[in-house]
Amino acid sequence: MIGIKHALRFPKVSLLTNALVTRLETDPAGRSIRRVVVEKDGTRQHYSADIVVLCAGAINSAALLLRSADIKHPQGLANSSGTVGGITWPTTTRGSLLCITSRLNPTSFQKTMGLNDYYLGAADSERPLGHISLLIKMDGTTMKTGAGLLVPTCLLNSMARHSFDFWLTSEDLPDPNNRVRVSPSGQVQLSYTPNNLEAHVRLVRKLKELTSELLPFGLKLDKRIPLAGTAHQCGTLRFGDDPKTSVLDRNCRAHDLDNLYVADSSFFVSSSAVNPALTIMANALRVANEVRRQLVA
Repeated sequence: MIGIKHALRFPKVSLLTNALVTRLETDPAGRSIRRVVVEKDGTRQHYSADIVVLCAGAINSAALLLRSADIKHPQGLANSSGTVGGITWPTTTRGSLLCITSRLNPTSFQKTMGLNDYYLGAADSERPLGHISLLIKMDGTTMKTGAGLLVPTCLLNSMARHSFDFWLTSEDLPDPNNRVRVSPSGQVQLSYTPNNLEAHVRLVRKLKELTSELLPFGLKLDKRIPLAGTAHQCGTLRFGDDPKTSVLDRNCRAHDLDNLYVADSSFFVSSSAVNPALTIMANALRVANEVRRQLVA
């Protein structure tokens, strides 16, 4: 989280480390963030700013707003729509495919190619299937997390030297039951059920067909990444023009609060089958320009 106060006159950035933002407090009218509550070194500290920018990621940004509920915002800050932490929260259904053959694969920098031929569909599917790319080169240590403790690392190292490693992503669809919640004790709770799984199954099948032509002999092992492999969550504070169905406006300012912006993956209205980092960065720059314009005004 960044507090910006008179940033144009004093273009100096101070980073507060080993600190936990526990709550955002509003003014008596409930229209702006008056104070940021921080725990640092066992003490509680308070900060204020003309503009507050929240950048804690899709999960923790939503959780912080829910924890900051008050009389004016009983469901959580910026949550008059009831959509904070939910409605979208799309991730991507992700998985890997290891093709283990008799052919050695001595490459060190394997993650250099992507395949989007099936991103918008296939000859036997009008619906999008997803994205295929190469993984970083696997080794025995990396493979052990999926193989189990009883499989010798030396065997896995031998398999890794003969493996060609692929990464597959398919888009999750928005689901109102997939939500971020905060328990009475303040713990983050995630409710998530994967969907659009048929598309992912078809994508895996397509890749197996392709690799059967390129690598005709060998063992093909596919594995879906579980929820514990958290990445690509987005959409928990989605933006839109209607305050009844979205948390942020098109400039990523909260509909319900005049001085709160969000510049992380929360703003997405839907996911995709590609890594979202560059889109997050581009949008953060766009939001920064809007914040600057507000300070100039």
